[in-house]
Amino acid sequence: MSRLFFLSMVSLFTCCYSDNNNKSASAGENFNQPDSLNIVADIAPPPGYKRMNLAKTSFGEWLKNITLKKDNHVYLYNGTLKRNQSAQFAVLDITVGNKDLQQCADALMRLRAEYLFSQKRYSEINFRDNSNRSYKWTGGPDKTGLDKYFEKVFSMCGSASLEKQLKPVTLADMQPGDVFIRGGFPGHAMIVIDVAKNEKGQKVFMLAQSYMPAQDIHIVKNPADSKISPWYEVNDETEILTPEWTFLDNQLRRW
Repeated sequence: MSRLFFLSMVSLFTCCYSDNNNKSASAGENFNQPDSLNIVADIAPPPGYKRMNLAKTSFGEWLKNITLKKDNHVYLYNGTLKRNQSAQFAVLDITVGNKDLQQCADALMRLRAEYLFSQKRYSEINFRDNSNRSYKWTGGPDKTGLDKYFEKVFSMCGSASLEKQLKPVTLADMQPGDVFIRGGFPGHAMIVIDVAKNEKGQKVFMLAQSYMPAQDIHIVKNPADSKISPWYEVNDETEILTPEWTFLDNQLRRW
């Protein structure tokens, strides 16, 4: 056995051993293993942070219990792989449909509507287009026509109209379920899918998105800080840099 081969084998064994024994959170290390996660709540916050206590019937509680796909690839509505496979940390097990409709703001409207449906708050499922025309769910508890309803909403509503429906909030007041949104043609929107705090009251958060073309909803990595990714810090920065969009700190909204 050559010395080079022996050293290579030692290096390989050491790497494998290290990968299998870094499950616990510790400062300066990436503390999440995407392949071992089942729901959003399984994604550990950074060391020293704990998730916010939420009401069991809240939107935030519903969001953190969404199942994650075992296949961590992002697929488009037509079943093909998205070209950029480096943005996602985890993929939500939420249908994207088979048409190029459920893009950025559309995905957020689906999540909100699915939550309201789960709470039997059917009359609150209502979205408006850019002319303020209302698209209200009228099917009550019968979910048969819900996908057709979504197709109509996604065809008529978007980031520009959704931004008008939402209320501004500050980063300091951020809660799970809040939305970063820039209305436009195109614009973009991402949802704050979870929030955690430390003893000093400082917050970190995770973001999820769909994009164009319509694609799987996915939790994004933090390109600016790999040590805490997929979490982001609430700090004094005026820009929130995500893998495929940059938001301003004054673009946070609430349902």
